[in-house]
Amino acid sequence: MKLKTIGLAALLLAGSQTVLANSFNVSDIRVEGLQRVSAASVFNAFPVSANDRVDERELAEAARELFSTGLFDDVRLAREGDVLVIQVEERPVIYELDISGNSQINEDDLREGLADSDVSEGEVLQLSTLEEIQRELEQVYLSQGRYSASIDAEVEELEDNRVRVNIDIDEGDVAKIRQINIVGNEDFDDETLRESFELEDRPGWFFGWFSDDEYSRERLSGDLERLRSFYLDRGYVNFNIASTQVSISPDKSDIYITVNVEEGERFRLGDIHFAGDLKISEDEALSLVEAERGEIFSRSDVTASSEAIRSRLGAEGYAFAEVEGVPEVNPDGETVDLTFNVEPGRRASVRRINFVGNTTTEDEVLRREMVQMEGAPASTEQITQSRERLERLGFFRQVEVETEPVPGEPDQLDVTYNVEEQPSGSISASVGYSQSAGVIYGASLSQNNFLGTGNRVNVGAQRSDTFTNLNFGFTDPYWTLDGISRGYNLFYRETDYEDSDISTYSTDAYGGGINFGYPVNELSRLNFGANVEDLSIQTYDDTASEIMQYVDDQGNDAQSLNVTASWTRNNLNRGVLPTDGSYQRASLETSVPGSDAEYYKARYEAQRLFSLDNEWALKFRSELGYADTLGGDDPYPFYENFFSGGLGSVRGFTSNTLGPQTTPQPGDDEDRTLGGNVLVEGSAELLFPLPFIEDRRSMQTSLFVDAGNTFLTDCYDVEPGQTSQCESGVDMGDLRYSAGIGLSWLTPVGPLTFSVAQPLNDEDEDDTQFFQFSLGQTF
Repeated sequence: MKLKTIGLAALLLAGSQTVLANSFNVSDIRVEGLQRVSAASVFNAFPVSANDRVDERELAEAARELFSTGLFDDVRLAREGDVLVIQVEERPVIYELDISGNSQINEDDLREGLADSDVSEGEVLQLSTLEEIQRELEQVYLSQGRYSASIDAEVEELEDNRVRVNIDIDEGDVAKIRQINIVGNEDFDDETLRESFELEDRPGWFFGWFSDDEYSRERLSGDLERLRSFYLDRGYVNFNIASTQVSISPDKSDIYITVNVEEGERFRLGDIHFAGDLKISEDEALSLVEAERGEIFSRSDVTASSEAIRSRLGAEGYAFAEVEGVPEVNPDGETVDLTFNVEPGRRASVRRINFVGNTTTEDEVLRREMVQMEGAPASTEQITQSRERLERLGFFRQVEVETEPVPGEPDQLDVTYNVEEQPSGSISASVGYSQSAGVIYGASLSQNNFLGTGNRVNVGAQRSDTFTNLNFGFTDPYWTLDGISRGYNLFYRETDYEDSDISTYSTDAYGGGINFGYPVNELSRLNFGANVEDLSIQTYDDTASEIMQYVDDQGNDAQSLNVTASWTRNNLNRGVLPTDGSYQRASLETSVPGSDAEYYKARYEAQRLFSLDNEWALKFRSELGYADTLGGDDPYPFYENFFSGGLGSVRGFTSNTLGPQTTPQPGDDEDRTLGGNVLVEGSAELLFPLPFIEDRRSMQTSLFVDAGNTFLTDCYDVEPGQTSQCESGVDMGDLRYSAGIGLSWLTPVGPLTFSVAQPLNDEDEDDTQFFQFSLGQTF
């Protein structure tokens, strides 16, 4: 760095020539030489004021203080009579700051860091500060293992007392770790201990591209802490890292790390005690401790136990409780007594609940999901439950909660929920595609959070190769303040299965219904509803014999009044693409006596997800269904059968094709299915993240195994002269299995889901599809 010579002269002149040796009264102070620095800045830094009596020593000290501000290259004092003249030469101003050579650190971050040290365009140049910045930047690169990095800062003088500061950075290469040695370990070998390290001293498995052998001081510190945790979780209470040596080769390219450890003895857990103001019974506190007497001592168990006790106290309103587990080695040298020091603090109440980020959703919609109330004792359990309720709405991509003490009020806190909204529907003309329905086009409004009110609205007209659908639906989830919901719907639906893999027929149906929902508890709801439907059936020359005979016996028109009841328990962690929790739904639908088709239909659905960490999870799904007539000899209506196969069912098999085969008409050799009155399905999935994908809440990938089929407990009659191909009964040996990989993605144009699956036990009559996808339809 080029440095300009800086001088200081404090000359006290009598008049303009004679040096003053005696003190005098300052009648006025005048500043000369200012260009950019204000006179106020000078007077604030200069400890002498008008009417002060000063001598040569005091003026010299005052000149030094003014010079120490770093604003001036030179400061001189002169006297004209009793007027003190301050003559200054300002330091140059940074006109331009040019940074080059950096790639590992963003330039904006560099400029921000320099600005924090008053090195930025428009600021007065502080040469000493610039030197310090040079050293600090070198330290930053050293902490990244770039020992060969160098920083060259130059000051280029411009006209009008301005300068250009050029910072040229040579980042160098990250030094590679060539050897990691652990010395002093006896109970565990080096290979076992190094499994807990992130840093490696060997090339990666793929030409070293994925190696972790680049040195970083922070990562080494993290590895040493993991090593310490390894021992402390296995009973080595007195474990100690005696020293760590990091040496570098002369060319600064290779790093050698040596860690000296002292293992100490292994201890088991002795007695467990509690100290302080516990606030709950000792037996309850003991039940929260995740360790028992005689077990190997583990620090992670102590930490988890402390958190469990703290959370339990938080549920009682002690939001600022502190719990610390302190081990103490017994004289026997074999056991460790554990004492939990509990400081509950004052019981806190919630002053205010705030919501941030809900640009569309009204505050009222979020507030009615709160279990924690304003003015009530603060409960960490209720605060967490409130967050989970917000996430289960499905309106938000992410919900985070923060609690902050109220300044000056030690027994109050504010709770803030930060939400990130995500699309919860669409209002548009749309085009989609599904392999089961073909091209889907229409106009629709489908919104689970209509205009931010939390109401669900569905209005649309859709058409595809197999169906035409007109519908309107509305649900108010908070029809009453205590959470009773009310909804109603109207529909018209034409379905033509002539070109599908289901038996050839078509239906026209219209109707409507109303439903009410009642909250049972925090997670469960009961729903009751009623709907009316008028349905007509049309057959074709190649319609299956079972359908032809059903229409001959029962007619091709059916009017029905159905009532429904369902119980739902939802404990999933998110409303969309969950990764943890459970979901259950049991429903019963039955027609009212007097309907043309009298039947009942029972169904049970369940999901269970186990989070393995923040990104991996196991998912299990099952679905069971059974339906039959309400007495009498009439057959169960075939158009109400269950179907299986395809996305959301048994992937790898064509949608709705699994189940007993129909009896084709003479000359028609196509095997199709009517579905069945019994449904059995299940799946197991491993959810995993895709690399290089940042927003993993909108995308979910899985490896899966599916199983399922439909069955008929009683075969349908066929036309006279034909022989039924049906085999009745439920045989679990007929379940179909498949395995593959799937993806669900919330895209800007609608939800996309696809799978690549291989059937594992398909039969000759089964229709299979290796690749299946759907765009623009709910999955």
